[in-house]
Amino acid sequence: MSQRLEQKVAAITGAASGFGCAAAKRFVAEGAKVVLGDIQEDAGRALAAELGSKAIFVSCNVTREEDVQNLIDTAVSQFGRLDIMYNNAGIVGSAGPIATTPADEWKFTIDVLLNGVFYGCKHAARVMSEQGSGSIINMASTAGLMGGLGPHAYAASKHAVIGLTKNTAAELCSVGVRVNAIAPAGMATAMVAALSGDATAIEETKERLAKTSPLKNRAGVADDVANAALWLASDESGYTTGHTLTTDAGLTTGASLNPSPFQEYQPLIREAGNRGLESQD
Repeated sequence: MSQRLEQKVAAITGAASGFGCAAAKRFVAEGAKVVLGDIQEDAGRALAAELGSKAIFVSCNVTREEDVQNLIDTAVSQFGRLDIMYNNAGIVGSAGPIATTPADEWKFTIDVLLNGVFYGCKHAARVMSEQGSGSIINMASTAGLMGGLGPHAYAASKHAVIGLTKNTAAELCSVGVRVNAIAPAGMATAMVAALSGDATAIEETKERLAKTSPLKNRAGVADDVANAALWLASDESGYTTGHTLTTDAGLTTGASLNPSPFQEYQPLIREAGNRGLESQD
C-alpha cells in the first residue's frame, strides 16, 4: 500500500455511509487516522470498530456548530493535529416546485448542506492556520455547476458551497491551507437509491445509472468520489486550491450518450449555408 496519507489526521462529516464511509475506509487504508462524524450513531460506531485503532466515532449533527467544533477538537485532542477536513454530510432535502416549497424545509436543507460546510471550514481554518498546513474538502455537486440537475434548495446550497470554497481558498492560501470541492453527478449511493423508494437498492441503482451514463455502461460509485477526496487530501494535490473537481463522466462538459451531430465529416459550413473553402486562385 502506498500510504499516501501517512501521519495525517482527517475529520469527516457524514462518515457513516455513502461518500463519507468510502472516504474513511480509503483514508485509513492510506495511513490516516480518522474521526468519523455522523448522526447515524449505530452505523458510525460500527464503522469505527471495523476500521480499528485509527478511527474514532463522534456524534455530529452538522446543523449545530458546537457539534462540528467538537468533531475537530476531538481530532486534535486524540490525534494531535488536523490535516484534512472533509465536509461531506448531505441530504437531498426539500424537493418540488418553487411555488410550493415549505420555508421550514428550505431552511433546514440550507442548514445541512451549506451552514454545515461553513462550520467545518470555520473550525478547520482555526486549527489549520495555526499549523500552517491543511486540506479542506467540501462536498459540492454538478447541481452546483448547472441548473436543472437538483431540487431548488439543493442546487442553491451547492452553488453556494462552490462560492464558499473559492472565497475560503483565496483567504487561507496565505497560511498554507488549501480548500477544494468535489462535484459528483448522481452516483450509486443510498441517497440516490432512496429517490426511487429503496435506499438499499444500490446495485439496482448502479445498473440504472449505467444505462444513462455518458461513459458507456459505467455508473458512478462512492469509490469514485473517495478517490477524488484522496487526491485532494494528499500532498499530490499540493499546488491545487480553489478548485471544483467533477466526478461526473463529463456531464457538465456536455458529454452525452447521444451522438454529436458533427461526428461525421461535412464540408466546412460558411455564411448563408454555403459550404467549403473559397478558392484561393
